[in-house]
Amino acid sequence: MTCKIAVSFFALAAFAQDSVVWVNRPKPGQQLPDRVTHHVYRSKSMNVDVGYLIYLPLAYATESSKRFPVIYNLHGAGGNELHGFEEARLLDKGIREGKWPPMIMVFANGGARTFYKDSGDRKTLAETTVSKELIPHIDTTYRTIAERKGRAIEGFSMGGRGSTRLAMKYPEMFISLFNQAGNVMHVSTAERNDYLGDDRANYINNDAYLLLKKNLANIKGKMRIQIWCGTKDDGHLPTIREYHKALLDEGVDHSYFEIEDLGHQRTEMVKRYANIWFDYHVESFRRAGAL
Repeated sequence: MTCKIAVSFFALAAFAQDSVVWVNRPKPGQQLPDRVTHHVYRSKSMNVDVGYLIYLPLAYATESSKRFPVIYNLHGAGGNELHGFEEARLLDKGIREGKWPPMIMVFANGGARTFYKDSGDRKTLAETTVSKELIPHIDTTYRTIAERKGRAIEGFSMGGRGSTRLAMKYPEMFISLFNQAGNVMHVSTAERNDYLGDDRANYINNDAYLLLKKNLANIKGKMRIQIWCGTKDDGHLPTIREYHKALLDEGVDHSYFEIEDLGHQRTEMVKRYANIWFDYHVESFRRAGAL
């Protein structure tokens, strides 16, 4: 079953470059959540503008000398930067009600089906633009806590898969990871696909399991990891269970939760656990001294 899943997802990746639209502005009449705005930054690596959304809490305007931790949210397959509206509204409501402290939230654009990887031909650099261009842009443009203790990364489905791999590859950048039903694939043993190309090094360098082992000293005891998936999410649960086991085998403390009777349903997942949705990141920031 796992092998069939891998082939399916890599087949989708073959169309990634044709489906990338790097700037997706809100349509006329489309209302963004309160305190959420659309912006672009320049990707020097691809020589294009790339869009993103950012949520700034009210305290950002009223406390002009304060710096804030940031949650980076990565969209699922077929998405773009115009995503995460439920999460933005939930975070704003919780901050206004005193449930969570003020935080910034950034909604990235990684391309519809890149899985947040750089293409083998170097034409589509989804990993590079998120990790090496978007995050530095946010840190230089806004009053962030511009270090590991002030950054969390998360996402659903492709976003969960991408955020997990980026966290395993660049653990020095993130204090907290929340994988929401995102496949964790053995990329190094996958069949060839057009997106990653012929160089097997591209597959090895994109394998979250190998990256976990490679960067274990900078992950174990230094990054908090939370993984959720529905018990009816047959397309994602097998590899998520495998990643959970890999973390256990390496002695990496983490939080793992299978949600009973839930399929691959982001909105329903958020709705069911709205009261605790940001608790894990908040606790990660607090333990690290960012809050």
